[in-house]
Amino acid sequence: MDVSHVKILAPVGSFAVLEAAIKAGADEVYFGATALSMRQGSGHNFAPAEFNKLAQRCHQDGVKANLTLNSMLYGEDLATAFALIDEAKKADIDAVIAVDMAVIQYAKNADVEVHMSVQTGIANIESVRFYSQFADRIVLAREVNIAQQAEIVKQIKDQHITGPKGRLVEIEVFAHGALCVSVSGKCGMSLLSTNKSANRGQCTQPCRHAYTVTDKETGQQFDVDNEFVMSSADLCTLGFLDEIAASGVAVLKIEGRQKPIEYVDTVVRTYKQALDALAKDEFTQTAIDGWLDQLKTVYNRGLGSGYYLGKTFKEWSGVAGSRATTTKTYVGSVQHVFEKAGVVEVLVHSGTLSVKDEIIIMGDRTGLVRVVVSELRDADQKSVDTIEKGSVCTFQVPELCRENDKVYLIQETGFRA
Repeated sequence: MDVSHVKILAPVGSFAVLEAAIKAGADEVYFGATALSMRQGSGHNFAPAEFNKLAQRCHQDGVKANLTLNSMLYGEDLATAFALIDEAKKADIDAVIAVDMAVIQYAKNADVEVHMSVQTGIANIESVRFYSQFADRIVLAREVNIAQQAEIVKQIKDQHITGPKGRLVEIEVFAHGALCVSVSGKCGMSLLSTNKSANRGQCTQPCRHAYTVTDKETGQQFDVDNEFVMSSADLCTLGFLDEIAASGVAVLKIEGRQKPIEYVDTVVRTYKQALDALAKDEFTQTAIDGWLDQLKTVYNRGLGSGYYLGKTFKEWSGVAGSRATTTKTYVGSVQHVFEKAGVVEVLVHSGTLSVKDEIIIMGDRTGLVRVVVSELRDADQKSVDTIEKGSVCTFQVPELCRENDKVYLIQETGFRA
């Protein structure tokens, strides 16, 4: 299958995650600014002064950088929003993801490419046609199924609907990550319960909680069979990625600007492997099963198909947090790098490090490096099986690491894949 038209768009919330996303095979990344981000309270955002560094790192590897500016805006926010667009233009950021018409108009007038956010709720060709006067890419509503998105792509081609840049409008869809129970992310529950607006990037996720139902006449209480009645399982399209690609969409978007580095690395790498397999006609059920096991090692609330297959939604998380089959625990930090030998010296700050342990090493310039420790040497260069807390050790690594990179041990959690 020809999948050359399909790009992977990865979420990034730090320079370390950015590096990991690029190394894992992302074609584009999206990020939030420290103001007016839909992940405002998370700390996983970039200051305007960092835009230039971010864009340069992306463009060095032919990766595009997209600024998310899709928060609900009040009048007092407009000056900040416009200033962010000006900074994005100066830094050569490739596009702004927007929903508010003030942002859309300002960006278009500033000749900054616009991508319509999923919050716009676009689900038909006439809406695509309307927004094409402003945007070169449209993120379809999450509720659109595969047949509907294929028809939209077909109509764009048949009717030659182009954006401001003169090329056919691209269609982007969510491929993996948290699936909100609300309509394409628009929700008032957090605002009502905690006075923190989800549409302003402050969602406290009350929908993810377990609830008890109370009979107000008798005071009797009981738990609903599925306590997490509003907490949907995460979206995963790997099982039908061939259908998604065949529909003609241009971009597979991965959710998760708040997710840890190993999540972004694993999800991007896995979907890249799946697309490569499609291109080689090696997209088999055995391969799919293996990829699903990979995805389950990182943060997830269970995996489901969302609305894509046009079926009644029955996939709920069933847990308060992650069902990942592995977790990471901080072990230590890189003290020295022997680049020619491909060896690092690590000071163990916590726990122990042993031969055959699976670890990850991460840092802003390193991104993420996965290592299975094949041999350990102590401070006297003697081969040992285990290094205790407070001691240094050396071992080989498959990629370049840097001093002060953090080292984490990967361990099983007990959840089944």
